[in-house]
Amino acid sequence: MKIKEGYVAAGRNRQVIVRQADLIITGGGLSGVCAAITAARQGLKVVLVQDRPVLGGNASSEVRLWVLGATSHMGNNNRWAREGGVIDELLVENLYRNPEGNPIILDMILLDKVASEPNITLLLNTAVYEVEKSNPDTISGLKAFCSQNSTEYRLEAPLFCDASGDGIVGFLGGAAFRMGAESREEFDEPMAPDADYGELLGHSLYFYSKDTGKPIQFIPPSFAADVSKEIPRFRNFKANEHGCQLWWVEHGGRLDTVHDTEQIKWELWRVVYGIWDYIKNSGKFPEADTMTLEWVGMIPGKRESRRFEGEYMLSQRDLIEQRTHPDAVAYGGWSIDLHPADGVFSERQPCNQWHSKGVFQIPYRCLYSRNISNLFFAGRIISVSHVAFGATRVMATSAYVGQAVAIAATLCREKGITPGQLYHRGHMDQLQRELMKSGQHIPELALADDTADLVHEARIAVSSELAFSGFRDTDVSWKSLEISAAQLIPLPAGRVPAFMLAFRAEQDTELKVELRMSSRKGGFTPDITLASKNIALVAGDMRGQLDFDIELQDNQYVFLTFLKNSQVKLPYTEERITGLLSVFNGVNKAVSNHGKQLPPVDSGIDEFEFWCPQRRPGGQNIAIQLSEPVKLFDVDNVRNGIDRPVSGPNAWVADPADGAPKVTLSWPGPQSINRIQLVFDTDTDHPMESVLMTHPERVMPFCVRRYRIEDAAGTVVYQREGNYQTRNTIVFDRPVITDKLTVYVEHPSENIPASLFAIRCYGGAR
Repeated sequence: MKIKEGYVAAGRNRQVIVRQADLIITGGGLSGVCAAITAARQGLKVVLVQDRPVLGGNASSEVRLWVLGATSHMGNNNRWAREGGVIDELLVENLYRNPEGNPIILDMILLDKVASEPNITLLLNTAVYEVEKSNPDTISGLKAFCSQNSTEYRLEAPLFCDASGDGIVGFLGGAAFRMGAESREEFDEPMAPDADYGELLGHSLYFYSKDTGKPIQFIPPSFAADVSKEIPRFRNFKANEHGCQLWWVEHGGRLDTVHDTEQIKWELWRVVYGIWDYIKNSGKFPEADTMTLEWVGMIPGKRESRRFEGEYMLSQRDLIEQRTHPDAVAYGGWSIDLHPADGVFSERQPCNQWHSKGVFQIPYRCLYSRNISNLFFAGRIISVSHVAFGATRVMATSAYVGQAVAIAATLCREKGITPGQLYHRGHMDQLQRELMKSGQHIPELALADDTADLVHEARIAVSSELAFSGFRDTDVSWKSLEISAAQLIPLPAGRVPAFMLAFRAEQDTELKVELRMSSRKGGFTPDITLASKNIALVAGDMRGQLDFDIELQDNQYVFLTFLKNSQVKLPYTEERITGLLSVFNGVNKAVSNHGKQLPPVDSGIDEFEFWCPQRRPGGQNIAIQLSEPVKLFDVDNVRNGIDRPVSGPNAWVADPADGAPKVTLSWPGPQSINRIQLVFDTDTDHPMESVLMTHPERVMPFCVRRYRIEDAAGTVVYQREGNYQTRNTIVFDRPVITDKLTVYVEHPSENIPASLFAIRCYGGAR
């Protein structure tokens, strides 16, 4: 290309491109990405505007923070709580491709997923700088500029979503917002911080190091801090964290975390290079002699800036009391995690994390502006108080509300209404139903009235169903009761069966065993003791039977709890079954779990014990046997509308002895089937941190890897090998016409029987 232009006295105009869409999403963090992918798959034309060169926001290689949400490093009582839908798909994909936690690979996966959606127009390196309005409460378009191609974009749509983190669209559009903490009185929040603690969370920078195998000198920049004099917690630095986990190197809570970001970044650079100077040159870390800095963050990871006002503001009591909302569309489960505003320069603990007893609902009314009629919010800027923000701000939760926004936008577009009208005109049941069909688990709701699902009209037969009578008591490993342990067991209403197991005692001793349950239906905090027994053990091996003489009123999980006794060992098995899990009253300091939560008086926080699983390759089940088999793994679970364990396993599980497990659906007459959806077990108890932390496997051990589907004539209409994803959606080029479908599945391994949470069949296009 050759261009030659003469002098233009009036100057030149930049190139302008107009893009029109159904939904324009500003912000390419995980909330914007999940919103864009979900909306595109629903048929909306989407423009995703991202002011950075990569997607992922704080999860990207530019910041390198791991993705977490309700699972909270497996350090709370939120069992089987990993978020569903698109964020689950992304985390499972990242685990399969990237168990080492390489942030560059995560960048690639996010770009790949977005680029694979033909309905998404992605604009990278493009910053929104102006909002246009057709009237005071309606946005008509955005102006954005891409520095890389020197192009201005005019973006027009009937609906907009601000997932930008700082809320640039909401701010320029005039939507009501807040920065800083509310008073204790406004929402009756005992945790509201005072001025001394501070009202904003700051930014953080990470760094990576690597060992070169030869001595490396480090000469610090002139602006590096003397951390031994300036940083109260400088003794906590370690040399061997090649992927730095110093999240508490935080600053900016006393500043404007939007407009002072560059100033905050420079101060964090000062601290980070000071840390490395201290590690390399103080003489206290000889192991760092051959290490070098491999990477330092160029932009800070932001925690808090603006929060925008919706029609409802979630607050402390919503979280702690686990309040239900008629318009619930998502959930959270991270602790209320507040930090002192002085960050790394503070004498205080770097954070205060206080957990609720379980997950909490997030209502739809928090996800759209109360002022701007066509503006959604996603990510950390949703309508919550500063205290509640401490729990809703984390990335998996932010992504989850992004998916909710996308389904709401789809319904708004179909009905020609605004986000607020979707609520006020009574469309919440439809929104919740469509969300659950897209993989969104909403606590206390089930996809039970999906009339489009042909499976509800089918007769279902199976080759076998697990009747759980216990685990094998051979090939066990013996583990000491150094900490209290429990086996989570789903039981039907009625009399609790007796439990049998072996014990090994180092000397004559007494073991206390309790049968516990949660005070909340579907909860996993064992705060009610149903019965207790003391068992006299003699030195050596013996078997015992535990009969508690208890009647349960409902189907629910119980905790067969063995209290700490270092003289006793229990048998553990490598057998794993969907919906069964062992938990421990241990410690997980990463989430301020010290075995028991002891909050300050009058803080409005519950006192309770933590009972959490162990990470694989640990986490074996206690080898118990039952006097009566548990028959809660039947095939009706595949159409009960709940795709994870809650009050029961909610899965069909085949008998381990079944050599060819299968589920057969039959109808009185031929059906026209365009789409089949299968939901497998990818262990929603596993948090799948995206970077820094590595994982021992690429595929969750419960997941069915190989299956096939046959029609009434025995013709294979679909087959899959090497599956690792939770949701498999099979779309046929031409409808399958049949009165019978059979799904054949293989056991994942000799220790894990095949399971299936859901089978759904549709004749429609979506």
